[in-house]
Amino acid sequence: MKNDFIQRTFLGVLAFLKDSLFAEEYALKKGFLQSLDPRIKLPTFVLFITLVLLTKSINNVLGLYSLCIFLACVSKINLGFFLKRTWLFIPFFSLFIGLPALFSVFTPGEPLFNLKFVSLTFVITHPGVFTAVLFVLRVLTSVSFVVLLSITTKHFELLKVLRIFGVPQVFTMVLGICYRYIYLFIGIIENTYLAIKSRVGNVMHYKRGQHIVAWNIASLWLRSYQLNEDVYKAMLSRGFSGEPVVLNSFKARLRDWLFLAGGILLGTATIFLNK
Repeated sequence: MKNDFIQRTFLGVLAFLKDSLFAEEYALKKGFLQSLDPRIKLPTFVLFITLVLLTKSINNVLGLYSLCIFLACVSKINLGFFLKRTWLFIPFFSLFIGLPALFSVFTPGEPLFNLKFVSLTFVITHPGVFTAVLFVLRVLTSVSFVVLLSITTKHFELLKVLRIFGVPQVFTMVLGICYRYIYLFIGIIENTYLAIKSRVGNVMHYKRGQHIVAWNIASLWLRSYQLNEDVYKAMLSRGFSGEPVVLNSFKARLRDWLFLAGGILLGTATIFLNK
């Protein structure tokens, strides 16, 4: 029973990672953000994230988060899909990181209430609650904007925009290859796991299990090394000279400039209200 639970959890995590990293079907939809020029969309989103990190008001952060949710809706993103991928992992763990800020030991100030645990008393302060809530909301909103940008922009277009803005070619190439390799290796791991389960079932001696795991790690390493060689040779045979060529051409339209202007106006208003 325990082994079955672990196996189901393992497969569930793999499926979640695959859906989270490679949900490019949303980038192919005819939504608002999908129709924008990536050269305009990227700096505008960077502006939004910068505003989130600089603002000192919880209301301002909530306003920016509401804007993110609104953009997700008009871009035809399923809210259930979006919220699951933005509330888990990083925002969830940021909650635990921000918990110590609640207490007077770390954030002195006006007491809000006392929390008693056995013979110890912990004082939770108003500034501590404000700091913790602001920290968690900042992380949540920043992650939401990053996820929204990634799922509404094709990954090769995003890499091309990074090159336009001067990001080193080595970085974008490694990032692009890693993106594809992770997807491939997750598929290999799933197939290997199902193949092992179909042959040995759910129960085996732990030494046999260790042997199978070690053999598969070595096999995956050899396959990845060979795949690296094959892919590079295939690139050279097709004329690769150090700079990847993307056939998609960008064209900024009126709506792109209006979106950028709206972002700048929002940034100016946020900075003014933050004083």
